[in-house]
Amino acid sequence: MFIKPIQFALLAFCARTALAVQSLEIKGSNFVNPNTGNRFQIVGVAYQPGGQSGYNPGSGIDPLSDGSVCLRDAALMQRLGVNAIRVYNVSPDLNHDMCASIFNAVGIYMLIDVNSPLAGESIDRSNPSGSYTSSYLNRTFAVVEAFKSYPNTLLFFSGNEVINDLPTGGPNPPYMRAVTRDLKNYIAKHSSRSIPVGYSAADVRELLLDTWNYLQCNTSTSGADPSRVDLFALNSYSWCGDSSFATSSYNTLVSDFSNTSVPVFFSEYGCNKPTPRIFTEVPVLYGPLMAPVLSGGLVYEFSQEPSDFGLVSMNSNGSVQLLSDYDSLQKQYSGLNITTLQGEAAQNTTSTAPACSSSLITNQGFANNFSVPSPPSGAQDLINNGIQNAPVGKIVSVTTTAVSQVVQGTNGQTVQNLAITPLEDDESNNPSTQTTTSTSTTPTSTTSSAPAATTSKKSSAATMQASFYALLGVGFLAVVLL
Repeated sequence: MFIKPIQFALLAFCARTALAVQSLEIKGSNFVNPNTGNRFQIVGVAYQPGGQSGYNPGSGIDPLSDGSVCLRDAALMQRLGVNAIRVYNVSPDLNHDMCASIFNAVGIYMLIDVNSPLAGESIDRSNPSGSYTSSYLNRTFAVVEAFKSYPNTLLFFSGNEVINDLPTGGPNPPYMRAVTRDLKNYIAKHSSRSIPVGYSAADVRELLLDTWNYLQCNTSTSGADPSRVDLFALNSYSWCGDSSFATSSYNTLVSDFSNTSVPVFFSEYGCNKPTPRIFTEVPVLYGPLMAPVLSGGLVYEFSQEPSDFGLVSMNSNGSVQLLSDYDSLQKQYSGLNITTLQGEAAQNTTSTAPACSSSLITNQGFANNFSVPSPPSGAQDLINNGIQNAPVGKIVSVTTTAVSQVVQGTNGQTVQNLAITPLEDDESNNPSTQTTTSTSTTPTSTTSSAPAATTSKKSSAATMQASFYALLGVGFLAVVLL
């Protein structure tokens, strides 16, 4: 009779170690941890090693398919202090279980774009009606299937900068609402939990508010409107060098989005002119001037690519060199107030979306008709019945924590004892108060008239093991005593 409770305790412990993050919800203009009621702010990086041009699903590799690479990068990200990554191009035909599980174990959420740069795998901004096909939607639904079962899948982006000038502001917005609707309807029918869907906008100020208003407004007079985005993000590069809240026009953004009905955040930020970057926007973004309105952001980008925005340089042999931007960003993150970041009760958890009306649109030529295209032929059947040969993702055990590749700090010395530190349930990664980058650090966790906006743009493992074996020892002792 004494053995069963021990067995149950062991099973409970094993199950608990596989679930590090709590799937988040959206309430009003906030991401919220449903267990604690606390607001969640995104402290993230864009993650697309090899860049967009390096995406080749035929190679059998995408950014989340190689567990060894993900372990290395997750350790560096955990040490840096991020709690989220944005991944632009993934292949639903590949297995992502190990990478998703590693990022889950260290408390890092994933923001997944459903599109890719390949023909037929995105809405063509120059031909939205011709590219909105059943085949295209089948591919986006396959991405949903591949990632829906990971608790750390935070959201899906239905589009990225599909509206980037006034000519695209006319025909394209209705198709962004259509894709958003189709994704949300598919998730509602085929996912065990609701996963938000939103849009990542170009920070072109003359179009930004029209884009936001068009996508967040409600066309329904009775209930939810699935074509309405759950969140709105922007790729913003207006803070360059040692700027300020006003000079960068961040003050304008705060004013413009102060009455948002959905979470708003930076899906990219981090101007790289002048260089090196000093990231003085970080304490402002997460401080009292901006945090009440915006929900954080993601620095562009983790790996060094030809556009020169990288925090680390990756070599063909798997080794990594930390760049000065990594140290600078870590220093800025380490000064943030963790309680303010993730430990405060969410406010503004109820909001009413504006009714869709042409009066919301200020630019002549921007779409002001809110009739959304019907799904293309065959697409509704996919939504109702699911796609064929749907990929299946699941959280798996992460048994290796130590990084095998060589990682050098900015001082040229090898980073010693680099490893991930799996977190307990309901925890997300947060910046550490330690800023030394030549040796490994332990991350901190928590429970729970403006210038042009495009100034520069891109063209605890040991403790857990000890607890487990201690508990296991009690079980063996109980058996011996019997």
